[in-house]
Amino acid sequence: MSNKLDGGPAFPISDKVAVRDNLGETQYLYGMTLRDYFAAKAMQALLQRGYAQDDATKRAYNTADSMLKARQS
Repeated sequence: MSNKLDGGPAFPISDKVAVRDNLGETQYLYGMTLRDYFAAKAMQALLQRGYAQDDATKRAYNTADSMLKARQS
């Protein structure tokens, strides 16, 4: 997971959680990314304002990307 692209975990935990997938491979879970958290908050507002779901999704992730960019300044 790259902090440059997704902001890292939105709710960091002290230890990563390991689970086995259906192929027996170990996967590490870090939780929701900050980008996804920002997009979810933006999506909620956009849907309340009457945007169609597909349009709201694109706008929400554009907003999240803008918010992550602003954090780098």
